[in-house]
Amino acid sequence: MGLSLATAERWVERWELQQQRYAVDREERFTVIADVVEHVTAGRAAPPLVVDLGCGPGSLAARLIRRLPDAEIVAVDRDPVLLELGRTHHPDAARYVDAEIGAPGWVRALDLDRPLDAAVSTTALHYLDRDTLLGTYRQLAGLLRPGGVLVNGDHLPQGETGPAAIAAHVGRCRADRQRVFAHEDWGSWWAAVGADPELTDLLTERRRREASLGTTRPAELPLSVHLELLGQSGFATAGPVWQYGDSCVVVAVR
Repeated sequence: MGLSLATAERWVERWELQQQRYAVDREERFTVIADVVEHVTAGRAAPPLVVDLGCGPGSLAARLIRRLPDAEIVAVDRDPVLLELGRTHHPDAARYVDAEIGAPGWVRALDLDRPLDAAVSTTALHYLDRDTLLGTYRQLAGLLRPGGVLVNGDHLPQGETGPAAIAAHVGRCRADRQRVFAHEDWGSWWAAVGADPELTDLLTERRRREASLGTTRPAELPLSVHLELLGQSGFATAGPVWQYGDSCVVVAVR
């Protein structure tokens, strides 16, 4: 049995609030991503085809479909709880796909019938290790039409390409100013979700998947490495179009 709409609405609203703690100027970043997708699809006869990588509960997909109501959005994530929240709360925003980005068979699971106009993502790709990220970038380059774009809004440290420590400090200061609006953090949100009996089965499946993945997380790669890997993957050009501290929107053009 699926979730009730009331339950999905409650947890998605609380998700949106707690995410403000982690994504600097989150709403502006969503807007910039939509600006890019709208720009590269303007004037085309076919409705835009977009894949949302690591979609969570559909936050970006819901904003994109409001901007581009004719778009077809395929939203992919490996988290069964977040996917079900998205399917229930934003059912018309996207076609939701249960798959792990970069894992064998994930591209087939998307069931695409034509080249993509855009692949978008927010705070998902930095979880991938270098080899998986390179493979994923190559797969995305193969899925995009010529002139299509990968638009990635993520935490990308400057590394040695700029004043990294100062940029990170500026971002933390901005995040601290935003936290006054966010009463929950990641851990407390999941703890509260865990007490909701309507989500018990989904949480059990989530824990099973997490156990199979292990707990080791790769180090976050700096912006310069992402740009290097994009260049190796078949993209014609790539670079940041918006940045605040370590929070970037990077666009790679196929």
